[in-house]
Amino acid sequence: MAKHSKSMPARGQRVADQIQRDLAEIISYELKDPRVGMVTITEVQLTPDYAHAKVYFTTLADNPDVVRQTQHGLSKAAGFIRNQLGHRLKIHTLPELHFHYDSAPAHGAALSKLIDEANATRARDADEE
Repeated sequence: MAKHSKSMPARGQRVADQIQRDLAEIISYELKDPRVGMVTITEVQLTPDYAHAKVYFTTLADNPDVVRQTQHGLSKAAGFIRNQLGHRLKIHTLPELHFHYDSAPAHGAALSKLIDEANATRARDADEE
């Protein structure tokens, strides 16, 4: 589940979570941009006035070219996505969408790999003794 700042009120968290769910559906089923492949929306952060939303996403491939292409495709389609979001959400101010790549999962996987390699080396050293 998304991690929200403690300063965001409960209603803001619920709205951000709903936007996250709706964006995932819109991008998966309604967006036809070939630059945007498999995308996972990891978090949505709303400003207190709901005017802007930072949308953090990850891609299936952790290739910088794919990430750049996907971010460009999402940014170009932001108006369409926002329009589709407006059909689903009934709130006074529909946020402007700003897409940002979330590198935390890739970084976490790299750290996990390093830890596994260190544990394997340690186990081999223990077996040799």
